[in-house]
Amino acid sequence: MSDVITLKKISQLLNISISTASRALKDHPDIADITKQKVKELAEMLEYEPNPFAIQLSTSHSNIFGLIVPEVSNLFYTSFIDAVENESRKVGYTLIILKTDDDAEIEANHIKYCKKQRVAGLFACITPGTSNFELFQSLSKSNIPVIFFDRVPDNTNCNRVCFADETAATIAAEAILKKNKKKVLAIFAEPSLSISQKRLKAFKNVFEQNNTAPELLIYHASHAENTKEIIKQKLQADERPDTIFCMTDVILTHTMKAIQELGLKIPQEVAVLSISNSDFFPKLYTPEITYVETSGYKLGELALSAMMTCVNEDVPYQELYIDSYLVEGQSL
Repeated sequence: MSDVITLKKISQLLNISISTASRALKDHPDIADITKQKVKELAEMLEYEPNPFAIQLSTSHSNIFGLIVPEVSNLFYTSFIDAVENESRKVGYTLIILKTDDDAEIEANHIKYCKKQRVAGLFACITPGTSNFELFQSLSKSNIPVIFFDRVPDNTNCNRVCFADETAATIAAEAILKKNKKKVLAIFAEPSLSISQKRLKAFKNVFEQNNTAPELLIYHASHAENTKEIIKQKLQADERPDTIFCMTDVILTHTMKAIQELGLKIPQEVAVLSISNSDFFPKLYTPEITYVETSGYKLGELALSAMMTCVNEDVPYQELYIDSYLVEGQSL
């Protein structure tokens, strides 16, 4: 005989209907307080647990959020996941994390899985190769809200939470201008990503609008190790740059490897400025790196807030931003 306690068993013991027992557990106003008390006390005594599959069938979705992310070893994504998981738990949801390794085909399979599992909502950071958004749109048509974060589609017909990327890049460029540098090497991520495009455009605009701006060299790192190769090549040239701008923490770490391998002093021989998720990487080095903060944890909190708005209300598409600010180190 099964030891599983069901609503049917509770209703039989109290001689009430299954629907009455269910509504009593949910504090429905039509159920008398004395009945609610009896049902809750018996449910607690028998250690009754609601059947998640039954809930999923009755509500057309689960109490689970999906989160599609390129990788989990990156500190930014770890911080984002931490915030979403913490905040989801507070409102009664659990989180499943699905990693793409920046593969669009794996991403597509994850989307199909989330739809099949009837997740309550999906957080997604797209891959550089994502070009077809029909699968994401199919989730929305099934009343599964999608919140894009960090790497987001250019299409405005979607929910997006991201950093004020133009502002972050502008702050970084203005900080460099104030130091009267002569030659700046700026390393950005994949050019196909909207985050790279926005940061690059804003960064260049600051220099183009200033008559005394230093010479600007722009490069895109196709992969992490490629960053170190570019940096070492440029720093060993006859007229090497006196400043290096890093668009991300990953680029910063490989930039610092190259500088250390060449034995150059910061900031005397080369200055460094980065856009960083937190003070973790900038403070690993001596001297500490000057950086513009873009907090993954704060973005995660904002993303969960946006998700709950979508889950509980019929709202138009949202585009929300996290502000950035300069943190002075001794590297510039």
